[in-house]
Parts: sequence; structure tokens; C-alpha cells
Amino acid sequence: MMQNPYEVANRGPWKVELIEKYLPLVKRIAGRLAISLPQHVDEDDLIGYGVFGLLDVLERFDVSRGVKFETYATIRIRGAMIDGLRAMDWVPHSARQKVKHIQEAFVEVEVQLGRPATVLEVAAHLQMDAHDLEGAILQGQMLNLTSLDEMAAGEDGDSHLSPLSQLKDPLAQEAYQEVELNDQRQLLAAAVEKLPEKEKLVVALYYQEDLTLKEIAAVMKLSESRISQLHSQAILRLRGRLSRQKKNLF
Repeated sequence: MMQNPYEVANRGPWKVELIEKYLPLVKRIAGRLAISLPQHVDEDDLIGYGVFGLLDVLERFDVSRGVKFETYATIRIRGAMIDGLRAMDWVPHSARQKVKHIQEAFVEVEVQLGRPATVLEVAAHLQMDAHDLEGAILQGQMLNLTSLDEMAAGEDGDSHLSPLSQLKDPLAQEAYQEVELNDQRQLLAAAVEKLPEKEKLVVALYYQEDLTLKEIAAVMKLSESRISQLHSQAILRLRGRLSRQKKNLF
């Protein structure tokens, strides 16, 4: 029978050993969240938030709930990191409005052109300098993190999924929602297919292959900042297209 880590953790040095055992998991989660964060964010801060999340897991985990410890820990550690970031409230209201405006502009330009728009084309549409547009996109990376993770569900550790991760988990929601979810997955898959090739590859490596920012940068032989930019642009396009499709439906 599996031992409750809470009981084990309270036997003196076992707590330290458990923290050391799961520290690689904390670092892995921090490495994946880094793709949606500005460069000035210190990954060590994420790891620190994650360790507090791990300590909370060791105190709260209940084996009788039938959830794997690693699954529950991943959700709680990730949540602790996001809570820590949100508490710092880095994204001002003006930035949120600007990112929304850029998101809508991507959709408008792509509808006009019938293909994915470049940053230069969107910048011209908005009468902005391309460098300023890229800066706004990077400033809004935190919005990508929170907007995706706010799709989380459930306390039981079986559902903490972004819209993109639903592509590979058809059992993410209750049965009565399955038809609607299938429609959403089809819309999302179609939107992903229309992304520029580099953005599509970033999406695939991150959401389907579960690679970290550093790993994706190594695979694509690009800088981590460039990977973050491609990810942000992909999410802006996807959110814009899906939002437009929902408006057309209703």
C-alpha cells in the first residue's frame, strides 16, 4: 500500500529527502512556465515559489483520493508559482488593453490577407513601430500565462489544462461536455494548422512534447527570447481567431 507522503514527511529528515527528490520536478515546471515570462523574471524566483508549493503538497496530499502524488504535486507547484507571479501584479491595465488591441489587429489583418500576418504588417495596420509592437507583445507574455492557466479545473488533480493541452486529452471534462469539447478541439486544431511554421513548431514542442523553453530553443537553434516571442505571437493569433469564431457562432 502506498504511504502518505504527509506521514513520511513528518519523520524528521524524510521531509528534506522528499524535497530533494521532487526538486527536479519543481525545476522542470519552472522551466516550462518560463516560456510565458519576460526575460527579467528570475527562474530562481519561480523555483522558490514552487518549493513552497511542494511543502504545501507534502502537508495536504491525501492518498485516499486516488490521485497520483506526482500529478497532484505538479498542479499545486505550478499553481504556487502562478500565485507568486500574480501577487507581483506586473501587468498594468494599459498593457492589457494594448495586448487585446494587438490581438484583434492580428485577426483583422489575417482576414484581409487570407494568411498569417507578419509583425511588420500588423505594425503598419496599427501605425506602430514594429519594435514597439514586439515590445508590447513581450510585455503581455504574463497575460498569456494567466489566461491559459485560468482554464484550470477541479481540486482533485485530474484537470489543469490549457486550451491547447486539450488537444491531447479527450477525457479532460465531464461526459456531458464532450460534444462541445470536441468542437472546440477541432476549431483549435484548425487554428493551430494556420499558424506560421515556426510558431506551429513552438506550439507542438511545448504543448504536445512537453519541452521546456531551453529545450525548445536548443531544438530550433534560436534564442530563448525568440522562442518566447514566437510563443506569445502564436497565443495572440489563437486567442484572436477563437474569439472571432465564437462571436460568429453566437
